[in-house]
Amino acid sequence: MMNKINEAAAYLKAQFTAQPRVGIILGTGLGGLVNEIKIEKSIDYKDIPHFPVSTVEGHSGRMILGTIGGVPVLAMQGRFHYYEGYTMQQVTFPARVMKVCGINTLFVSNASGGLNPSFKVGTIMVIKDHINMFGTNPLIGPNMAEFGPRFPDMSEVYSKRLRKKAFEIAERENIHLLDGVYVGTTGPTFETPAEYKMFRLLGADAVGMSTVPEVIVAHHAGMEVFGVSIITDSGVPGEIVEVSHEEVQKVAAAAEPKMTKIIAKLVQELDK
Repeated sequence: MMNKINEAAAYLKAQFTAQPRVGIILGTGLGGLVNEIKIEKSIDYKDIPHFPVSTVEGHSGRMILGTIGGVPVLAMQGRFHYYEGYTMQQVTFPARVMKVCGINTLFVSNASGGLNPSFKVGTIMVIKDHINMFGTNPLIGPNMAEFGPRFPDMSEVYSKRLRKKAFEIAERENIHLLDGVYVGTTGPTFETPAEYKMFRLLGADAVGMSTVPEVIVAHHAGMEVFGVSIITDSGVPGEIVEVSHEEVQKVAAAAEPKMTKIIAKLVQELDK
């Protein structure tokens, strides 16, 4: 596995004109952040050694090299999901490649279902913690000591510093922002009403089918992580309606400009 990671990283490094400081993984319907990037190069996943290929609508499947406000970034326009049939190692492969590329800060975004009654469709939620309901863990198997310890501490997975800065930016830009706990599940089914209720009882504010595996691997590797969810549908009793992937994409796209503004400003003010 390490050889494959190194080969993919070497391919990407050969494309760099500047060392990327931030890695970005864009979720369903949230690829518009790319418009904020001064693009130097766009690479199809199929051209990167050992990279999986995104199969889900709303995930373009391109690696973008460029800058946001002068800060070099490496952005994934589209991610990989466990429900696509990929292994956890394949789902999290890009996060490890980013680490080998010298990136120490990772931003992740997703579209998710709301569980907190105070959340409305279109709410932007900064992730403060997560619950892993995938039934597995990407670190199962021999530990890759090149990245981190056998038993990584999980007491602060999502950076307090970046979360605080995001709320400062949101206040300045007059953007309504909330924080909460994200629960990650395998999918590809949307949740039943009973599952929504169970996840809320467990302490989750939003539910989705991604993010947790990549974040576990990034945290294991010592990366500073910032995560954000856009609430695209409601799992609150009395508000549950039939939902489709197309509707999720539509809502995500409508809320995306605000999320994009926060992430772009956060990248630019990383050291402030």
